[in-house]
Amino acid sequence: MDMMIKTALASDQAGAIGVLTMAFSVDPMARWSLPDPAKYLATFASITKAFGGSAFEKGTAYFANGFTGAALWLPPGSTSDEESLARIFNENTDEEIKEDMQGIFEQMEEFHPTQPHWYLPMIGVDPVHQGSGIGSALMTEALKAVDRDGLIAYLESSNPKNVSLYQRHGFEVIGEIQSGHSPIVRPMLRKAQ
Repeated sequence: MDMMIKTALASDQAGAIGVLTMAFSVDPMARWSLPDPAKYLATFASITKAFGGSAFEKGTAYFANGFTGAALWLPPGSTSDEESLARIFNENTDEEIKEDMQGIFEQMEEFHPTQPHWYLPMIGVDPVHQGSGIGSALMTEALKAVDRDGLIAYLESSNPKNVSLYQRHGFEVIGEIQSGHSPIVRPMLRKAQ
């Protein structure tokens, strides 16, 4: 299969969000926070839109041919809709993890760079296609803009299986985020190239 990465248009949003929903269905943090499959499927598109949906408007959302993978990047000055994220998780997570979720969000904010940077809130590959180079191709395409700008890039890895992918693209683990019994999230930073 020829690997083709495209910038997602508004008409591609449903396909990109669909593949991210598939990819994160096996993500430790996503499933810890939303363990009920029906609630996960009903909620994840809203989470995606709040976390990185503005990438579609900014032309910094990417997808692999056939919607086998997608990545949502936020350019410098753009942020996730934190108010909507907090509301969605508050309305849909079980009581016993709400406090832990708040702790996770607070720690994420502490690690998030304050200087101009590119932020990767979400990248995912359909589980059927994982291991075939799609994630790497998505990273390579988006990092062209990061390097053109000469800026740092930042992400949080919620799946330990993905850390090596990010490291191959120049990211370094800068800490660990955990609250209560949550899975560990690893903030990662890539120096300006």
